[in-house]
Amino acid sequence: MALVSQTGSAHRIGVESVRRSGGFMAFKLCTHMESLKMKENLISASSLSYSSGNLADGLRLDSARMKSKRGGRVIVATGAPAEEATVATQPLTKEDLVAYLASGCKPKEKWRIGTEHEKFGFQIGSLRPMTYEQISGLLNGLAERFGWEKVMEGSDIIGLRQGMQGVSLEPGGQFELSGAPLQTLHQTCAEVNSHLYQAKAVAEEMGIGFLGIGFQPKWRREDIPMMPKGRYKIIENYMPKVGSLGLDMMLRTCTVQVNLDFDSEADMIRKFRVGLALQPIATALFANSPFTEGKPNGYLSMRSQIWTDTDNSRTGMLPFVFDDTFGFEKYVDYALDVPMYFIYRKKKYIDCSGMSFRDFMVGKLSPVPGEFPTLSDWENHLTTIYPEVRLKRYLEMRGGDGGPWRRICALPAFWVGLLYDEVSLQNALDITADWTPEERQMLRNEVPITGLNTPFRDGLLKHVAQDVVELAKDGLKRRGFKESGFLNEVTEVARTGVTLAEKMLGLYNGKWGQNIDPVFEELLY
Repeated sequence: MALVSQTGSAHRIGVESVRRSGGFMAFKLCTHMESLKMKENLISASSLSYSSGNLADGLRLDSARMKSKRGGRVIVATGAPAEEATVATQPLTKEDLVAYLASGCKPKEKWRIGTEHEKFGFQIGSLRPMTYEQISGLLNGLAERFGWEKVMEGSDIIGLRQGMQGVSLEPGGQFELSGAPLQTLHQTCAEVNSHLYQAKAVAEEMGIGFLGIGFQPKWRREDIPMMPKGRYKIIENYMPKVGSLGLDMMLRTCTVQVNLDFDSEADMIRKFRVGLALQPIATALFANSPFTEGKPNGYLSMRSQIWTDTDNSRTGMLPFVFDDTFGFEKYVDYALDVPMYFIYRKKKYIDCSGMSFRDFMVGKLSPVPGEFPTLSDWENHLTTIYPEVRLKRYLEMRGGDGGPWRRICALPAFWVGLLYDEVSLQNALDITADWTPEERQMLRNEVPITGLNTPFRDGLLKHVAQDVVELAKDGLKRRGFKESGFLNEVTEVARTGVTLAEKMLGLYNGKWGQNIDPVFEELLY
């Protein structure tokens, strides 16, 4: 997703300290952002726009990149960050990095919804994962039939662009739609339907299907091809040094997430806290990854469990968000301490894995001594941090498993209802206000295993989930767009406490005769 940012927030810059709960940006910050622009000879469009790039893409494309036309089709020269559009002439300061995050604030009338979803492509006959050659054919077919722009890395097609939508590839070929910034959930669901129609129209002719699930249910890690993207090789080599499940995260998981706005630093803090506290409930409601290599794996959300042993320096529940001193500056401090993966120079990724962005800030990054980071480098670095809720110039809710199309629409509905309505947001804050850090972490640890039946205080988590889903429905009703129907499926999950994962396990042990293959038909898009 790429949303144009709008300054508007109160924020501490230099000696001035201004905080407001509305959408007013302190004049000092506005002038600071202007001076920040002058710190680079040219700041790319992607550095001044929202970008929901994740492990797959980092920064979105910008207008400064070279384009060519072949056969009447627009081909974007590279899917990599727009490094060559920026040349740092002065060192960035910590103030610059803080101001970058604060520049995402925007008034409520400009808030939008950006939904991303991933799915597994598979060969219908053998059920094996798509090869890169098949994925290339699929992307080219979508470009030729439906007018998408091709995104290239060297000679390889690695994605598509159309307006503010993007199609990209996760490391194991998971096929992702990054949606445009949209005003209503009806528009979001229409976008999903259009994408699935187009993808299926091309894929079915190739003997390809798409599976909506959170973890690859049948194939081993070794059976899944790595996509030809430069950044992936660096991350692939680094992951085993910092956790045992990082390669599984890269190759065998799929998620649905939503990206949402805030109007001020204070608003960001409230939404961040609700998002983190209630993320385990979202994980439980959307749990859909109970199989590994053809058998039950002991989890309802294996995808969620994998993040607990991927790289603890860049994942987790971020307890400091609940500190009284938390704000944009504290998140910058956290991000600066997360080890780097790479930088992008002269159309190549340079391995900086494990190195310090703080060293980069003072020109002491060993692969490029004497060189200082640009805003594009900072934006790229922010995309390599993977907590349960991620802050860029918007907030990303990251706790949901991939699933059937109705659940793609339900995930943003859940969070929009809670976070975009003031009454529901405050009620959610009240519900979670006395939850301790230990309780929040306990839920994070236990929900992947026991889902909504996780014991919590005097009852089960499903009882809290029922109240929270009602808050979300009430919030959607107050928005006035007739969106509450998108929560019908998760309302039933909360009522019964039975997740989709548990339904799949019931089928596996019953109708399917402990054969995993029918899941490819059951959860086929």
